[in-house]
Amino acid sequence: MKKKTILITGGAGFIGSNLAVLFKKNFSNINVISLDNLKRNGSGLNLSRLRESGVKFVHGDVRNPEDLDAVGKFDVLIECSAEPSVMAGYNSSSEFLINTNLFGTVNCLEQAKKYQADIIFLSTSRVYPISLLRDIKLKKDKTRFALSKKQSIQGISQKGISEDFPLNKARSLYGATKLASEILMLEYINMYKIRGVINRCSIVTGPWQMGKVDQGVVALWVARHLLGKKLKYIGFDGSGQQVRDILHVADLFNLISLQIKNMNKFNGNTYNVGGGNPLSVSLLELTKLCQEITEKEITISKIKKTSSMDIPYFITDSSKIMKESSWKPEKNLHDIIEDIAKWITNNKQILQTIF
Repeated sequence: MKKKTILITGGAGFIGSNLAVLFKKNFSNINVISLDNLKRNGSGLNLSRLRESGVKFVHGDVRNPEDLDAVGKFDVLIECSAEPSVMAGYNSSSEFLINTNLFGTVNCLEQAKKYQADIIFLSTSRVYPISLLRDIKLKKDKTRFALSKKQSIQGISQKGISEDFPLNKARSLYGATKLASEILMLEYINMYKIRGVINRCSIVTGPWQMGKVDQGVVALWVARHLLGKKLKYIGFDGSGQQVRDILHVADLFNLISLQIKNMNKFNGNTYNVGGGNPLSVSLLELTKLCQEITEKEITISKIKKTSSMDIPYFITDSSKIMKESSWKPEKNLHDIIEDIAKWITNNKQILQTIF
């Protein structure tokens, strides 16, 4: 990769900090700047990692254009900043969510326009409407929900959910801010001739994820096993059969670095990015994996009532990006859980209050 300055917003968060460290580790000739407001619990723990890796940290907020101005010129912007919870705004004010996820993106786009910088926007599988995802025809296998053979909605196959899945219904305020940001980004690409790529990510996980019930559930599941704390199967009769596909943050890094190197090829495109069927797991299956790797069992209770925001099934069909590039996930499920477990084991003392 040619010498560049890369700005990562949300750069002390889970994805942002890992990307920053990996860029410095793999490309010695680039400058990496991480900007973050340190609002999320545990994000401050990443500052020493960033410093030791040679990443410049800027304490700032994407909601404030002057904070972005203070960074100075950059060549590539990786937009990782977000209020990432699908529940955000429903039991609290919507202002922080909208100001961060939508207006924050506008401020980032304005900076990219100013410097004619490339932009990688990390969106989410949650842009797809909840009611339509719930209308997917499913059957119950022993440990998970699985797709029925016949489906009436476009954009879904045995490979999972593709970019052709409909977008014309409600999806949560979180998903709406991300979709609105996608639309604005495409307009900036067209009008101002900057280059950019949108990645709709599935569940990204790995070490240094300060997981919670509504965001970062894989890391939370591993941590609670190792720390001997309780968990709950929430919704769908407490069956634990809801299914997601996951992706190691290092595999996301591999894709983003490939996109930066070949921006003309990927410019203006939107991709579903996830682990797909090989990296899909239900909560029941995740529990079994955690038990095997940690050699510990914990109490898992059940809450039968399903939240209006929850969905029983999402597996990403990443066929489009895999056809257009050499990228595919390298880490398997066991690798991912083991990687998280090692990180938690090595940092148990400082993580007790996080999980």
